[in-house]
Amino acid sequence: MIQIRRPAHLALTLALSAAPLPVLAQALQNPGTATIEAHVVKAAPLEATPERIAGLKLPAGFRIEAFARDLGAPRVIVVSPDGALYVSDRDAGTVTRIDAADASKRQVVLKKPDVHGLAIHDGTLFYVTVKEIFSAPMKADGSLGPETRLVSDLPDAGQHPNRTIGFGPDGWLYASLGSTCNECEERNPENATMVRMKPDGSGREIVASGLRNTIGFAWEPGTKALYGWDDGVDWLGDDETPEELNRIEPGKKYGWPYIFGAGIKNLYREVPKSSLEQWDKDSERPVLTWTAHASSMQFAFYDGAQFPAEYKGDAFVTMHGSWNRKPPSGYEVLRVHFEKGRPTSITPFVSGFLTEGGPSGWSRFARPFGLAVAKDGSLFLGDDQHGIVYRISYKG
Repeated sequence: MIQIRRPAHLALTLALSAAPLPVLAQALQNPGTATIEAHVVKAAPLEATPERIAGLKLPAGFRIEAFARDLGAPRVIVVSPDGALYVSDRDAGTVTRIDAADASKRQVVLKKPDVHGLAIHDGTLFYVTVKEIFSAPMKADGSLGPETRLVSDLPDAGQHPNRTIGFGPDGWLYASLGSTCNECEERNPENATMVRMKPDGSGREIVASGLRNTIGFAWEPGTKALYGWDDGVDWLGDDETPEELNRIEPGKKYGWPYIFGAGIKNLYREVPKSSLEQWDKDSERPVLTWTAHASSMQFAFYDGAQFPAEYKGDAFVTMHGSWNRKPPSGYEVLRVHFEKGRPTSITPFVSGFLTEGGPSGWSRFARPFGLAVAKDGSLFLGDDQHGIVYRISYKG
């Protein structure tokens, strides 16, 4: 146990050794005291055996099975109009096309260091690295034509280099640009924001700010409203701060780095030329929250016809899994219930990847990341721990 005392009577108590602490702001205008107990718990990796997969928990009538294996570390998944999957692997720097009917039919269609977010629009594949956005036409055989570099000057990424992109109902290309840090005062106004631009990369503008790291975002089909999952900050304890589902609206800000969750004030920071109270007043609250540190990833609305009717218009999100919580959180897929176009509640949809036991007291055989609705109405789920893409189907 390490106890560190700072000026302005701010005391931090951390239940770990050699833990990195946020740098305190210089203008200490808000004296106060906080005691924080934080944990590092890394679940041990297990093999994804048939027995473990069979033991996963899903609602009655649903089935999960391995669809494609040996994919390295699959990240973002998108589905093309012909039903094929395009899967990025940031570590390998590749995008792989997989036939939806036969997973053995696959080809690496792109090699690009740090490629991550993907989007398909008007027969073109768009893809993003840390600082650049590209596009390439999709050929009839699924391969890509000559690429065009649309953007070359995205801001530095730092702690959150996993850029994601998507096309909105307005026909503009949106990009999530995470913060460079856990909590800090960014110098580039585009960090910790959602931006948008025309499909050729021109006209770039900030849509919303105060978003620490919104990897998963999508538009509700009926209202066309943009929703995104933002990851809460680390080192504030096992239950703070929650993962946030935000309705992202133009011109609004969402709290970070001064206000977290439903109004938690960041005692480390002083708001330049303003106050925590004013920043709080000006910030939007999340519409729903989930367990802290679960680490939300890809987010998709269900528009298929295979699942029961009550799933139509709901959404799913993958939770990659925690490292800064005891007990661990995440390692699951969640269902977000929508009623009349608005989110109302969250329930687990796929769980069981995390089990008790192992050197740290916990073990896991998947880290869910990619998520996409298949053309036949099933759901593709990517695991970047074992290089597996699962298919979730409904049999009734």
